[in-house]
Amino acid sequence: MAATSTSLIPLRGHGRKASFSSSPAKTALKKALRFSFSSRSSVVICVKSSGAVKYNEVVVDEEMDKIRRLQNGSDVRGVALEGEKGRTVDLTPPAVEAIAESFGEWIIKALQKERGRPVEDVTVSLGKDPRISGASLSVAVFAGLARAGCLTFDLGLATTPACFMSTLLPPFAYDASIMMTASHLPYTRNGLKFFTKKGGLTSPEVEEICDKAAHKYANRLTKVSTMLNSPPKKVDFMRAYAKHLRDIIKERVNHPIHYDTPLKGFQIIVNAGNGSGGFFTWDVLDQLGADTFGSLHLNPDGMFPNHIPNPEDKTAMALTRAAVLENTADLGIVFDTDVDRSGVVDNNGNPINGDKLIALMSAVVLKEHPGTTIVTDARTSMELTRFITDRGGHHCLYRVGYRNVIDKGVHLNQDGVETHLMMETSGHGALKENYFLDDGAYMVVKIIIEMVRMRLEGSDEGIGSLIKDLEEPLESIELRMNIISEPKYAKARGREVIEAFRSYIEEGQLKGWELDACGDCWVSEGCLVDSNDSTAAIDAHMYRAKVSNEKNEEIGWVHIRQSIHNPNIAINMQSSVPGGCQLMTKVFRDKFLLASGMGKTLDFSQVD
Repeated sequence: MAATSTSLIPLRGHGRKASFSSSPAKTALKKALRFSFSSRSSVVICVKSSGAVKYNEVVVDEEMDKIRRLQNGSDVRGVALEGEKGRTVDLTPPAVEAIAESFGEWIIKALQKERGRPVEDVTVSLGKDPRISGASLSVAVFAGLARAGCLTFDLGLATTPACFMSTLLPPFAYDASIMMTASHLPYTRNGLKFFTKKGGLTSPEVEEICDKAAHKYANRLTKVSTMLNSPPKKVDFMRAYAKHLRDIIKERVNHPIHYDTPLKGFQIIVNAGNGSGGFFTWDVLDQLGADTFGSLHLNPDGMFPNHIPNPEDKTAMALTRAAVLENTADLGIVFDTDVDRSGVVDNNGNPINGDKLIALMSAVVLKEHPGTTIVTDARTSMELTRFITDRGGHHCLYRVGYRNVIDKGVHLNQDGVETHLMMETSGHGALKENYFLDDGAYMVVKIIIEMVRMRLEGSDEGIGSLIKDLEEPLESIELRMNIISEPKYAKARGREVIEAFRSYIEEGQLKGWELDACGDCWVSEGCLVDSNDSTAAIDAHMYRAKVSNEKNEEIGWVHIRQSIHNPNIAINMQSSVPGGCQLMTKVFRDKFLLASGMGKTLDFSQVD
């Protein structure tokens, strides 16, 4: 008979009900755990066990991992509703409450450190997009913030940029803000974005908050508060934010005839995709005299019945293009769900997103700030680099991820390198003049101001004329490889694949492939790393390789990276020769995926 040992298992007063396999000792513990504890004091239970396995710790670890896996870079994202094949609901009200409470505590601690004294009446606002899970999750956010001791303010339907601006614009100027959104993802998803007066939180900061929330979540019997001692105060901040945008347009256009209606005579189509962007039509453009007849999907609808609210979505751009041409409009605008991204269509019906949108914004910014540096992610084309440098600008390619790109611009400015524009190919763009905030509405404001100025100067051409000499790569593709693994192991498996890719290139096993140097940065340690001493934290591993043929002629590049939001690996390729992308894909599959054995952990059907 096996010797028995005694395990001391500490349980918090707000511990959880554990689930164990059957055995007399475990059954006794299971019964003991059915009691509800009303105090927060620790309880110690003595249990006889025939092994050294601490079963409750395993269960608690699993519970904590549920929260930690919700972190997606600098955001929190998860499945909030059933209906998504192969995905279970993980962004629950209890999880959201724990995260919100931890954020509230984090803010209070940060303010105390900053001011050198205890703080009271810390204020936090919450806005949300129209997703149907927003109502129940909002209650959880307010409950969590109240637990932390924060005063809460309900912005209602809002945009991500507006939430940040609520920390700055008087008389609001809250200490912090949360936006509840999952951007362009399906209606079943939702998430949280966090802001202080300094801007969005970084990935390490969100990781710290989620880690604290994981402990709270795993140690609670009562998972969510159903009553709020002090309900949040409802405020109409979007009205103030819209006025802020109107004032910028009026002041910078400075129309000589109709100052208050500088958009009189312009027809502008807005496609809000049934997200939060409809306000821009009613409260900005209409108020400034624009004709917005023909605009699409302005009413918020959390089921997004018409198309994905996304400026990269082909349906969204095609519908907007058709509306612009049908109405002979001067401009079309496409917003994503929470309006931190945008794309446009010029008066000839040409879609402007991706590299084209970066080129357009570069042309506008370089007029105002000659010689400035422009930061983009490393998926942009060689043709874009040429476009920027031909206009006297400097192009810094950096790691993929909008927060990475924006933070790089912040760091360059701190190092004395004038950097006014930071943009990612997804449409996220930030300007130094606008608090380094990725604001799709503000980007459009800049484009509209330039469009009006051009007409005042006597030009009949639309904004598309600013990028008429931008060449496009001959071939460009994006492929995805799903990682075949349990979710909690997917990130590690993805890192293994990407590091193996690096090793294969460095060892010369992919002939003609070379790790690429991008602007002021170089490739090492799984990403494009800063050239200064203060390197940024790695949120996802990635490499870019330039590819040459047997004659040592460069035919294109390959960029491989972990997805921050999903368990897959993204591959971007561009080539300047016909068939170049197919050639590089074949080498990638045959000489790397199959030869290294890494393909066994991946679904690479798109590569095939």
